[in-house]
Amino acid sequence: MNLKSMFAATTALVLSAGTSFAGGAIVPVVEAQPVMIDEVPVASNWAGAYVGGGLGYSFGGDDEIGIAIVEDGDETARDTDLGDVDIKGVTARLHAGYRWQRNNWVFGPELGIEGGSVDDETDILPFGTAATIESEMNYLVTLVMKTGYEVQPGTLIYGTFGVAHGDFDYTLSTGDQSATESFSATGLAAGLGVERMINDKMSVFAAYQYRDLGKETVSFTDDFGDTVTSEATPAHSNVSFGVNYRF
Repeated sequence: MNLKSMFAATTALVLSAGTSFAGGAIVPVVEAQPVMIDEVPVASNWAGAYVGGGLGYSFGGDDEIGIAIVEDGDETARDTDLGDVDIKGVTARLHAGYRWQRNNWVFGPELGIEGGSVDDETDILPFGTAATIESEMNYLVTLVMKTGYEVQPGTLIYGTFGVAHGDFDYTLSTGDQSATESFSATGLAAGLGVERMINDKMSVFAAYQYRDLGKETVSFTDDFGDTVTSEATPAHSNVSFGVNYRF
């Protein structure tokens, strides 16, 4: 390489270095990281008709016993605070309903019927006479509106409110004599529950419901035409577990 060539190469190198320093520090290249966007949970499909069934347990009856004697239409004697009849026992239920859905809100009517071994008896001593009172639930029908909110996909928390109608047997026994009278009572039903989807069609639920059926006067008439009355108050609670199938 001659002197002229060496000068030209040196000049090019100096100019290149000068350009770098003139522009300041070289900005490093940073690779862009992908932006992660959380997916918005999509509400599950609860809408449509469904049927279901389950097992439960009724408890917490609130029937305080009082006895009155009626002669010729007039009450002649009354004895109160004789004891409690706490109806309780295992139940089985069937129900059917329909649900509408608006975003995460789910609502609709449900008609149910249940029965089982729900009863209780207590010994009483009205007017100094030994006797026994027994109360037994034959069946109970409920018609409620269920309103729920899907707290996460596939999990629904709901409340129920409506009417309950029950059919009961009331038995009064004294010595060798026993009389049974049937009566029905209608009142309010209210409760809470949670339901979880297993798949698109099946779900499981757990629920609590309180039934306030008011008071009903039950009358027993003996062979002499005397009438003994008692006010039945078959209010109680029920917990149940079961399965629903959506069409």
